[in-house]
Amino acid sequence: MKPSTWLGPSEAADGDRRQRAVERPPGGAERRDQVSRGPELVSLSDVNEIELLILKRMREFTIGEHSSLFHGSGFDFTGLRDWQAGDRPESIDWAQSSLTNFSPLIVREFEQPSTSSVVIVADASLSTRCGMDGVPIASVVARTIATLGMSAVFFQDSVGLVTFHDRFRRLTGLRPRIGKNQVIHCLDAYTAAALDGSPDAHGTSDLRTAETLSGTLAGFMRKTSMLPVVSDFLFDDAEAVLRELAQLNSRHDVFVALVDASFAFELPRVSAGWVDAYDVETGRTRVMSRGDLRKAADRVRSWQDDVAARARAMDLDVLRLGLDQAQFDLALMEFVIERRLRKR
Repeated sequence: MKPSTWLGPSEAADGDRRQRAVERPPGGAERRDQVSRGPELVSLSDVNEIELLILKRMREFTIGEHSSLFHGSGFDFTGLRDWQAGDRPESIDWAQSSLTNFSPLIVREFEQPSTSSVVIVADASLSTRCGMDGVPIASVVARTIATLGMSAVFFQDSVGLVTFHDRFRRLTGLRPRIGKNQVIHCLDAYTAAALDGSPDAHGTSDLRTAETLSGTLAGFMRKTSMLPVVSDFLFDDAEAVLRELAQLNSRHDVFVALVDASFAFELPRVSAGWVDAYDVETGRTRVMSRGDLRKAADRVRSWQDDVAARARAMDLDVLRLGLDQAQFDLALMEFVIERRLRKR
């Protein structure tokens, strides 16, 4: 059963549209990118707060005498792309830019062999729009993306995104890139997929489908990657999905970020003896007694406890995520940092 409360974009979110300031690309004409971000699950101020928290937590690795976190022969050239706000001037390929008359500027992209790739698999199904007290499940998923992404930025790792819909029947993705702008890009893409139902927005594309879920995800990643799967796992074939992730874990670093969705089922008391429940994903309805409705949150906790136990039995690490932001950020950050520093 899914929660029946749909939380659409609020008027406050529509009114809190942010526009990117006018910037002048180095050596080029003025570029005006007035971008309306629309409804936000995680604001830019939240992203900045997470970034500062990560820097504070990692102070012992950035101040004083310590061995380098990064080892390798240098950087590998991976391709060219159009200049974006925030790109460093030294990354501009002036020879290639002259072919386009410097509009747009062309920048070179590099990959550092000693860094990793983080591909976040995020649940954008219809049930993530549901919640209580103005907090949808999707907001917890989005904050997880922000924390994972900014942790990767600290380690100079590339960040990519895969969103799934309708029980993994459709997957769309963003190729991994390095930088804070990429994290914001991933957040915008996830918000469009989760709230607006537009999985093709913000440059995402459908993944090439293989015979299995593990094959589809493996085909999207060009090298060994960290693969956090962020979902409430409230679907019937959860065990089959976990088996596919366990197969993928033999090559990639896969772990489950299990979003505690029980808060969305803490429904107010009702006077009616029978209640119609509607599944937003399947469209099915069911008549429930008032007693069953009161037990919905407990049943969700029991289901997610069982999912966590099955995942651990398959050698998949599980991190439980709740609504407490302070505890949430620290727990997720330390979990990711500890896994990342294993590779030193």
